[in-house]
Amino acid sequence: MPDSRKFLHPEAIRRISRLELRARHIVEGFLSGMHRSPYFGHSVEFAQHREYVPGDDLRDIDWKVWAKQDRLYIKQYEEETNMRCTLLVDVSRSMQYGSGPLNKYEYACTAAVSLAYLILRQQDSVGCIAFDSKIRTAVPPRSKRTHLMSIIKALDGSRPQETTDLSTILAQVAENQPRRGMVVLFSDLLVERPPLLRGLRLLRQRGHDVLVLHVMDDDELDFPFSGPTRFDGLEVPEHLSCNPRALREGYLEALNAYLEEIRRGCAGHTIDYALVRTSQPLDAALAHFLSNRLGMHHRN
Repeated sequence: MPDSRKFLHPEAIRRISRLELRARHIVEGFLSGMHRSPYFGHSVEFAQHREYVPGDDLRDIDWKVWAKQDRLYIKQYEEETNMRCTLLVDVSRSMQYGSGPLNKYEYACTAAVSLAYLILRQQDSVGCIAFDSKIRTAVPPRSKRTHLMSIIKALDGSRPQETTDLSTILAQVAENQPRRGMVVLFSDLLVERPPLLRGLRLLRQRGHDVLVLHVMDDDELDFPFSGPTRFDGLEVPEHLSCNPRALREGYLEALNAYLEEIRRGCAGHTIDYALVRTSQPLDAALAHFLSNRLGMHHRN
């Protein structure tokens, strides 16, 4: 049995709860928009009730339930049962790196669990895929609150160990997700850019709404090293011993070009992208990201 406190300990729950209070209007805004989107239709098969929220179609209110309970509930059908979200979490070896309290793997897992928590609180369905060179664990989307433990268990059991083959993973997800929905990628994106962008473009072509949370450590973004240093590859056997001061200017120049290429590639395919540092408080990172999404949907 996994230790759920690893990614969802009491302080994390309190932080997530505070995040929900601050971001509730943001989350409800863009998720209610997803409910009204053309992704979701009606089916003859009844699935469940959920509480009415402003903006729901009044024709879907179950008036019999209202007469008995004096509360408004919406009837949902199998094809309409909320937004369908799949969380893709990179558990490759490079995600082990970390210079602060959380390494990239731990930060990405915590971010994924936090987002799953918010989605399930919205009574939407969420699933999770942990991957490196191949899919390690896959949890199908569900909307029950207890489903959060299934996602925690999947991430807890997926230790960083192999190299990344992100383009192949994205192609598999696009092939195996027949219903259009939301796909959120948590990764350090340390891969070749053209195959990465082809994989993301394929998801968009299949009609998915794609979000990318690019997780990086402060060391990777700031290159603060000084004095003789040995750098060991996490996904390759090579190592480099050098004076990092001599490399810093060239490294940061290459890094900025790499980040700009990813930003432009995502923007060109209408993919929401956010770079987050593992030192950045998670609630602030998610609230900022969701706020940007709401602003984009209002502008569109």
